[in-house]
Amino acid sequence: MAIRPIIRFPDPLLGIAAETVSRFEEDLRQLAEDLLDTMRAAPGIGITAPHIGVLRRVTVIELDQKTGPRTFINPEIVWRSSETARHSEGSVSMPGISEEVERPASVRVRYQTLSGEPAEEEADGLMAVCLQHELDQLDGIFWTRRLSRLKRERAEKRFKKS
Repeated sequence: MAIRPIIRFPDPLLGIAAETVSRFEEDLRQLAEDLLDTMRAAPGIGITAPHIGVLRRVTVIELDQKTGPRTFINPEIVWRSSETARHSEGSVSMPGISEEVERPASVRVRYQTLSGEPAEEEADGLMAVCLQHELDQLDGIFWTRRLSRLKRERAEKRFKKS
């Protein structure tokens, strides 16, 4: 297990879609462990492999240590609710900056486990927010692109000053 350097905004790697994982071997498990260590050290509640410069469709989310970390390989949203919710979001690649983002309140996600087993589940609340946020990053969409132009420019300006 290792804490890896986090790529900082506006690194162009954050705008590139990650590649599908096809090999479910020990290096994938090691990547997931490194992501967890890196996320906890940041600190954060979600991280993707692209945040550390690895363009693979892997994300780790840990909303609290009681429920523990969750690893999603090749996740995709297969359903979104029409109801929306607003939640404050930020990124380990842009520490100290957050803004409210509106997203569907619930989602259903299809993914694979670390061993390659297919899985599907529905999420709402903070887990739905995190899944959508991290899946955006896996698609090369940095979270500030979900903001209005004015809010995005303000957030980026605040980050440059920090």
